Amino acid sequence: MVGVGFAVFVAFDLFTGEEHGGELASIVAASGLVYLAAAALEKPSASWAVFFGSVVVITAGKMGLVGIDATWLLLGIAAAFLGYGLIRGAHHSTAGLPLQTIAMIAFGAIAAIALYLNTAAGAYLVAAGLFAHAAWDIHHHRVNKVVSRSMAEFCCVLDIALAVAIVIATAST
Repeated sequence: MVGVGFAVFVAFDLFTGEEHGGELASIVAASGLVYLAAAALEKPSASWAVFFGSVVVITAGKMGLVGIDATWLLLGIAAAFLGYGLIRGAHHSTAGLPLQTIAMIAFGAIAAIALYLNTAAGAYLVAAGLFAHAAWDIHHHRVNKVVSRSMAEFCCVLDIALAVAIVIATAST
């Protein structure tokens, strides 16, 4: 239920017309970052701290407190976590850092591309990225690796609810 509530809070501006789905690209970047950081740290419980840190970065971006889109900041943070994970040797687990790096590249590319598309195309790409990440969440919830199960569950609900909201809001404009 918390995931649905958070999605409603985030999606509110979609339905008032103050924001479009493409502007939520940073959420796709954050979804990949949470998993990559937990893999780099080799600590599933760290996923929650990284999630809340991502919320702070995205909020600062929305408030204009940083000079660039939050998506780019999150991608830079992901690169830093990747470097840290490589230095500390976290790359030995194939289910961990190597796989999460590939996923981060995919989700990061989706987020970055969405920033440059027209409003509708960017929104639908963000929704597709969130649906794809929901599948990623389901996999990780099932195998119980990389992130805590509670994060995978929360993130899955958030991703699906937000993706559906983006599709509905975009289709109705």
